[in-house]
Amino acid sequence: MGARSKPRVEIRRSGRRRRTVSAYRDGRKIVVLVPDNLSGAEERAWVSRMVARVERKEMRAEGPRRWDDDDLMARALELSDAYLGGLAVPESVRWVGNQRARWGSCTPKDRTIRLSERLQRMPDWVVDYVLVHELAHLIEPQHDEKFWAWVAHYPAAEKAKGYLAGWSDASRLPRPPSEEVYPAGDTVD
Repeated sequence: MGARSKPRVEIRRSGRRRRTVSAYRDGRKIVVLVPDNLSGAEERAWVSRMVARVERKEMRAEGPRRWDDDDLMARALELSDAYLGGLAVPESVRWVGNQRARWGSCTPKDRTIRLSERLQRMPDWVVDYVLVHELAHLIEPQHDEKFWAWVAHYPAAEKAKGYLAGWSDASRLPRPPSEEVYPAGDTVD
């Protein structure tokens, strides 16, 4: 899930393994097999490289993941825990087909989040960004400095904002909100 949450990684050292490093997916974790004689720095570098290789291979094989509403809710809770201290707990998160000018919307009063179905064609790290953005509205409803400070906890926020701005420009849609601060009373996206 790019800036998906980091997968669990299991490192297995082997005295029989001399030079080769390999990795594979085992359920929700990635297993990396390394020679026993690697230094800590070499191991970290190989693990990072091999995890990225497994994830790239999976993305090429499956393309963007298709999440249903239950997956979205579970992912939103994971992202809230990872980047917002678990403070943003939505009542529901779902895909909608009627958002043509927005990527997502949040109604803080009833704690509902809706994401445009157009996001289903985008990389997971972009979907994650939109989820974090909407979750942040459950903590800070307006696009103010406090709101953007929460959104900035997501490591790929700037990259995702650029991706969505480019996509919006190419599609002649309004750009998504960035660091602008809107006065109280404006609608929440």
